[in-house]
Amino acid sequence: MIRLGTTTREQERVEVLETVETTELLDLVVFNDDFNTFDHVIDILIRVCRHTVEQAEQCTWIIHHKGKCTVKHGTLAELKPMRDAICEAGIDARII
Repeated sequence: MIRLGTTTREQERVEVLETVETTELLDLVVFNDDFNTFDHVIDILIRVCRHTVEQAEQCTWIIHHKGKCTVKHGTLAELKPMRDAICEAGIDARII
C-alpha cells in the first residue's frame, strides 16, 4: 500500500480594504434678475450647459416664475467652469 503524504493547507485570510470615493453632487442654480432677456438666458443655457432648446426654455420660465432654477447637477469640477461662463454673461449663478 502506498501512502500519500498529507499536507495541511492553510487558508490565508486576506482583508481587502475598499477605498470608497464619495463624490458630492452639487447644483448649479441660476437666479432671476430684471436685466437679462429670456432669449439671452436661453442662449447661454444652450451654449454653456448644453441644454436643448426645450430644456433651456423650461428653465428660463422656472427662473422667471420661481426666482431660481437648478440648471445642472454635477461635481464642483464640472460645474465651476459653467458657473463662471454664466456669470461672465451677466447672469447670476451659484453652485449650491
